[in-house]
Amino acid sequence: MTVTSEWIETHAEQMAAAAERETEALVAVSSPSGDAAAAEQIVAVASALAPAGARIERLPCSTPEHAPDLLISVDGPGERRILLVGHLDTVISHDDFFAPQRRGNSLVGPGTADMKGGVALAFGALRALQQRPELGEASLLLVNDEEWRSVPFAHTARFAAFDACLCFEAGERTASGDDAVVVRRKAASAIRLIARGRSSHSGSAPEEGVSALLALAEAAQLVASLSDPNGSERLTAVPTILRSGNAINVLPGDGELTCDLRADSLAALERVEALIPDEIAGAAIELVRERHWPGMDAREQTAPLLAATSELLGRPVIASERGGASDASHFAAEIAITIDGLGPCGEYSHHPDEYIELDSLFPRSELVLGLLEAILQSR
Repeated sequence: MTVTSEWIETHAEQMAAAAERETEALVAVSSPSGDAAAAEQIVAVASALAPAGARIERLPCSTPEHAPDLLISVDGPGERRILLVGHLDTVISHDDFFAPQRRGNSLVGPGTADMKGGVALAFGALRALQQRPELGEASLLLVNDEEWRSVPFAHTARFAAFDACLCFEAGERTASGDDAVVVRRKAASAIRLIARGRSSHSGSAPEEGVSALLALAEAAQLVASLSDPNGSERLTAVPTILRSGNAINVLPGDGELTCDLRADSLAALERVEALIPDEIAGAAIELVRERHWPGMDAREQTAPLLAATSELLGRPVIASERGGASDASHFAAEIAITIDGLGPCGEYSHHPDEYIELDSLFPRSELVLGLLEAILQSR
């Protein structure tokens, strides 16, 4: 057995054992995005899991009025600088929260897959990196607004000179059961269309009004017609929320439509925005951009690293892609070696039945350590 495989094997066992307990501890704290008090509670738990001797900083969150983000760093005598990324906020509200539950091979609870299980593995990676002489600095950035952010991301510049970025969103396997990691993501945008028409009584004078509801229904059809998932940009344009009207006998004079847009490039999303007119069916339409996240394509840059990791582990590590947004996308433009999807395998993110598979913790730990070994040894 080589020194390299001993390091991976020893720390993979430790990572997996610790991650099972630490995921449960993190999930036990309800931390819906936007609740600053709840964020402070989960930050306290995460800080307690920091390796001995680590530096702990609180960074201003990208989103105003959110609790500061958490940065945990360890230093070494070498030159390699590695960023680990995760988020502590979840989607499930306090009202729908329940304590984590073990059901056979699964740990079920809000945020298990997205992404407190991944955060637990990131802590294991940080501890393992402390033992490597090649390491100069390893930092674990845990943000409190990933699920709700609509403003520019604040942290990219600070880590632009790092050698690699590993993000711990939920893991996955291929159809044949091989380990997969995410090296490509679509750009994502959320737009809100605000319609301003004119209210009138729906029984006595409907002709005097301008229906915001009908204008937004037409806008929804327009947006949906632009979707082209099989086209060159793989564009999806999907109306998701429509609100209009307050009374059964009043023609609604205002309303809002939210649409989710995703494509390989932000330019494709901006072209959709440009095709939405300022007026539809007599109602004025205002477009508000709620979220505008870049895409990620690190396939070429990471291919040699994935090949080296496959050789180290003695099993394939497959490059994959996802349509969902992630903070990895923000770093990919600055850090060429950016890899996502390193958390445990699970399902049903943002759903009360969300879970991770406990028997995925060990192979995913091996995978993370294999990638780190390949990064540390790369020239």
